[in-house]
Amino acid sequence: MPATVAPPRTKPKQRDAGSGSGRPWLVIVKNDDHNTFDGVAYALARTLPGVSFDRGMEMANRIHTTGRAVVWTGERERAELYWEQLAGFGLTMAPLAPAA
Repeated sequence: MPATVAPPRTKPKQRDAGSGSGRPWLVIVKNDDHNTFDGVAYALARTLPGVSFDRGMEMANRIHTTGRAVVWTGERERAELYWEQLAGFGLTMAPLAPAA
């Protein structure tokens, strides 16, 4: 009679330490020489929830004066979507990254 064999033990799935799971993700727009303030403000207002054109102009000014600005922070999937949409408007984007 064959012996009873216990099923193999598996380690519980661990979140990838490099994925930033559980931490907010940062969408960062960088300053460049080819986008206008109006163009940046328009892209931000069209893409990010709750951002008006006037708020987009404030963000565009911060991007211009500091060289870059975090324009949205939140869950990874939405950050990826907003990053792609803003890049589609021609904005210069920093690589998507989890918050430190």
